[in-house]
Amino acid sequence: MNSTYIKAVQFKWANTSLVLTILMFFLSAGVFAQDKKLISGVIKDNTNLPLPGVTITEVGTTNVSVTDMDGKFAMQVTTGKAIEISYIGFASQTVIVDANTKSLNISLQEDAQMLDAVELVSVGYGTMRKSDLTGAISTIGADDLVKGAISSTEQVLQGKVAGLTITRGTGDPSGGSSIRLRGGTSLTASNNPLIVVDGIAGVDINVVQSGDIKSIDVLKDASATAIYGSRGANGVIIITTKGGTKGLSVNYNGFTGVGFASNRLDLLSADQWRGYVRDNNVTDAIDFGGNTNWQKELEQTAYTQSHTLSINSGNEFSGLRTSLSYFDNEGIIKTTGLERLSANISTYQYVLDKALKFDMGLYANIDKWSPLDYRIFERAINLNPTIPVYGPDGKFTSVGGTLYENPVEILTNRTVDNKRNRLLGYFKTEAKLFNDFTAVLNTSLEHNAMQGSTYKPSYAILEGLSERGYAQKTYAEFTNAQVEAYLNYAKILGNHSINGMIGYSYLENIYEGFGAQRSGFETDLFGYNNLGAGYNYRLGDVYSYKGKSNLASFFGRANYSYEGKYMVTGTIRRDGSSRFGANNKWGVFPSASAAWTISRESFMQPTENWLSNLKLRVGYGVTGNQDGIGEYKSLSILGVGQDSYYDPVTGTWSLAYSPTQNPNPDLKWESTAQTNIGIDFTLFDRITGSFEWYNKQTKDLLYTYQVPQPPYLVGTMLANVGELSNKGIELTLNAEIVRGDKFTWDANVVFAKNKQKIEKLSNQIYETDVIYSGSLHGLSGMSNQFSQIIAEGYPVGTFWGYESLGVDDTGEIILGSEQKAIGDVQPDFTIGLGMNFAYGNFDAGFTGYGSFGQEVLNATDMMLYDSNRLPAYNVADDYLTSGIKSAPKFSSYWIEDASFFRLQTVTLGYTMPFKKSGTKLRLYVLGENLAVFTKYSGVDPEIDLTGLSNPGIDRFNNYPRPTTISFGLNFTLAN
Repeated sequence: MNSTYIKAVQFKWANTSLVLTILMFFLSAGVFAQDKKLISGVIKDNTNLPLPGVTITEVGTTNVSVTDMDGKFAMQVTTGKAIEISYIGFASQTVIVDANTKSLNISLQEDAQMLDAVELVSVGYGTMRKSDLTGAISTIGADDLVKGAISSTEQVLQGKVAGLTITRGTGDPSGGSSIRLRGGTSLTASNNPLIVVDGIAGVDINVVQSGDIKSIDVLKDASATAIYGSRGANGVIIITTKGGTKGLSVNYNGFTGVGFASNRLDLLSADQWRGYVRDNNVTDAIDFGGNTNWQKELEQTAYTQSHTLSINSGNEFSGLRTSLSYFDNEGIIKTTGLERLSANISTYQYVLDKALKFDMGLYANIDKWSPLDYRIFERAINLNPTIPVYGPDGKFTSVGGTLYENPVEILTNRTVDNKRNRLLGYFKTEAKLFNDFTAVLNTSLEHNAMQGSTYKPSYAILEGLSERGYAQKTYAEFTNAQVEAYLNYAKILGNHSINGMIGYSYLENIYEGFGAQRSGFETDLFGYNNLGAGYNYRLGDVYSYKGKSNLASFFGRANYSYEGKYMVTGTIRRDGSSRFGANNKWGVFPSASAAWTISRESFMQPTENWLSNLKLRVGYGVTGNQDGIGEYKSLSILGVGQDSYYDPVTGTWSLAYSPTQNPNPDLKWESTAQTNIGIDFTLFDRITGSFEWYNKQTKDLLYTYQVPQPPYLVGTMLANVGELSNKGIELTLNAEIVRGDKFTWDANVVFAKNKQKIEKLSNQIYETDVIYSGSLHGLSGMSNQFSQIIAEGYPVGTFWGYESLGVDDTGEIILGSEQKAIGDVQPDFTIGLGMNFAYGNFDAGFTGYGSFGQEVLNATDMMLYDSNRLPAYNVADDYLTSGIKSAPKFSSYWIEDASFFRLQTVTLGYTMPFKKSGTKLRLYVLGENLAVFTKYSGVDPEIDLTGLSNPGIDRFNNYPRPTTISFGLNFTLAN
């Protein structure tokens, strides 16, 4: 303003211009000295914790300040003006600055509609606000996890995350699940995501129980997972457990339930069998006089109970949480089940005015279970329904025949006891260095040990009778010792936010085990406790092993944000692994991503009433896969073979050592490059969601190839050759459909579609046209036959055989002239659905998940529809009307659409009102696996789709999933 004035009067009062300029300057300075004042303060949240990155704006001006890492700020403000204090996820506040205002202490209150954006998300070696993310990450809170009889922790995520497929191929409580994120990336290595618990990478997911989980973050794209380098190709699942909270609280959560078989195969009953024999005048049929449903004879009513007691205590400087839980889940099949005792303790302590923080955690559990001999299901299908379980003498009935042993006897007359101990401990130190730096040192130890004991008495059919008693003891353990150190830098400069991290990690894995077995016992009294009493010893009855691997890593990450609108992230990791060849010990895994919060642009103001958040994300990165590949695979190995040599010194014959593995100095990790484009949005302040598109290109696939002899000493070689792609889309939607004072209704939907294809299998050195998989060996008439191929241009699990053209008048299945692709096990798309309702003190909800478009080979039906089975062997009920009169042949006739939607859980609860706010009692009833909507004719359409041996093959997959009804309560007492 002063310079304009001077120019206006310069031609008239040139000689006085300098005086006037100086005068105006001092007048202006005097005015500002009166109107501007310096204010400072601290901004905290509703729990009294400082909030960094809060924006303080002088209303109507461009004068802006931002709080530092301690929530502090200072700025010049015009007296009488208002300042607006705003932070994503919290309600804004406006304060008038008057002459007496000097220091402000502001507490912001959470805004439920915006809280999702400020939620802290684990990103590996740190956390970020959800609004600042540039990668594809899904977060599930404890309240949204799947509830019920959770025998394996990954079940809590089933149907909850778009692109994450969790398949449980059995109803056995001791059975695990296969986990796939955005399709499999390997043929022979592990396809499971990396599990991280409280910052400790690579641990067993079952070391943590579902009731101890605070949140789970699923890192999907390479820009998010590249910070884990050669272990991040299959995605990363980060579990954050509950910690000490302010005050003192005690919580009990328990339930008891009853389960029963949800489905069985529909086979001929004894009366139907007799009717068939009579109507067809079958003269060689033997009626044993019984009326036995062999499937039901294997089953039992399964009782389940779960009890968890936890204690929380804490204040601003320290906290403690401990819990103890007991879980007992009987299986639907007799003798099976899982019993688990778990305990954990975690604590933190601040010292030196919060400049130093110590964290410690210890998790332990013990599992006990009896593994099932799955051969019982084939016998239960085979046996004539007129054969009674017990004979007149009270002993198990035994009728000679191939695969015709009494399945109840197999189940009963043997003892199999397994036990597993898990232990995870960590100690973490955080130190604030200067104002902007924080150093972290995290050390951890994980130990997992499993013991197996088996005894089959001398009177037991199968191995017991033939071996005159059989005993076995096994032991295996592994230990992961890990140390990680990293330095974080965080700085806010006006509208600029800068974060950086560099670190080092070292992991040592040691595994070992041994086993012994003996047969030929004079007495069954010892069971498996005296192997030395067995007199029959054979080569291979005793074994032991030990191995070790090391992984050393350097890593770093940098984040930049401007005004919360423009964000850039870059990561890099350099891994060195002892598992791979001398020429490829080290690898580099970079990533870069960017995000633009479009909704914060001024041109988006017309849409703010209905589109309050719109964010575009783009990322690219490279990750590796070194898990699932055993140690020493790059080295030449000698082993004991069948050959012997004569030692003239001792005058004895000894077993000779010979090469069993070729060296491969070029062996390395499988590498996956992934591009991801995502959009996050919020509509009408009620609907939040994200859409993702990704393209994953995996190269250097590991597979064992045939090689010529010579020059190689062994005829096979593990090598990096193949290429595979996964492309897909994902959609996540969360909606507050009704948001009233008494009634609320919210819903969540996830959808994912993935397309997989083998791009390459051979190169100039290692060649193969096709890999045969899906073995049918062991099925009647199927010796050395395969049902699937792995070939270029097809997805893994492609069924390859003759197309069925129908059944002719003679009962023969008409087949096409040549073999071709007749289906594959990869689903076209998967979905998850959940809804929650609340009215007053009542609450209700349901969850479900589905998979659509995958084909399954119903090998069970293929065996049951055999014209040679009757009258000795049982058949399917509808076989008699099928018109089939031929021996089974593999073809598309037995390939079925296994699409399904499972009603996973239904819950109804009531929370009792108490005058004391800290006391809460909720009673509930929970139903699990109440319905499955499918056209699949087998026991259950959810078949294991992983591996190369038999993915998507229903081969006597008859352990039924239980339908369970549970009653429970949750009681909390807090001060």
